[in-house]
Amino acid sequence: MNHSKRKSFGMSLFILFILIPIYWLLNMSFKHNEEILGGLSLWPQDFTFDNYITIFTDPSWYMGYVNSMTYVAMNMVITLLVALPAAYAFSRYKFVGDKHLFFWLLSNRMAPPAVFLLPFFQLYSSVGLFDTHIAVALAHCLFSVPLAVWILEGFMSGVPREIDETAYIDGYSFPRFFIRIFIPMISSGIGVTAFFSFMFSWVELLLARTLTSVEAKPIAAIMTRTVTASGIDWGVLAAAGVLTIIPGVLVVYFVRNHVAKGFALGRV
Repeated sequence: MNHSKRKSFGMSLFILFILIPIYWLLNMSFKHNEEILGGLSLWPQDFTFDNYITIFTDPSWYMGYVNSMTYVAMNMVITLLVALPAAYAFSRYKFVGDKHLFFWLLSNRMAPPAVFLLPFFQLYSSVGLFDTHIAVALAHCLFSVPLAVWILEGFMSGVPREIDETAYIDGYSFPRFFIRIFIPMISSGIGVTAFFSFMFSWVELLLARTLTSVEAKPIAAIMTRTVTASGIDWGVLAAAGVLTIIPGVLVVYFVRNHVAKGFALGRV
């Protein structure tokens, strides 16, 4: 019983430690700059929605969220479309250099984004893709696809090969078998893959900021606009931070069952 109480107490402290920064961010988002800089207060003394109104009424602010969600969604779709057949090939077939190719895919994931920054910038500027959503989505695929292939290959290897053979005997074509039978069996793996793809693309800043300027500028880059000659607009910055957390929370909520099962069963 004592051990159980200590465990519950430790978990409560851990959760409290995690939630304090989020609460403080939310607390600041409902304050004026004068109150934020004036001293310590556990809750807003002069409650205001002005910071959120600024974001929702200024196109240069709210379009940052639209741009970020656009290229993140594109990245997730492209990643899954590429990674699913690639992972199936690694899972079901043996070919010359398969292990070396698999390791090379993972080595791309190990490299920092700054390594590929200059090549991407020059390439996209040359072909007219600079400052577009697809440019950021494709750049992020260099890192999300290898991880997706690695995760999905683990799930697919856990599916018996006899299922493939039985489907072929029953007259299923490969596309029909893959879409109607195989994909539902690895739905947890797809959920986990989508989660990690979203997580990387949503928080990545270096590539997204360098490969965009106006039309596709992400919210993380727009948040630097709060730094001006007169100082930092802490209230608007806090409100933008709160709104930036919400999409991640929603994604975790909708894929929570798949992620939990994926951590238990797959290669995560």
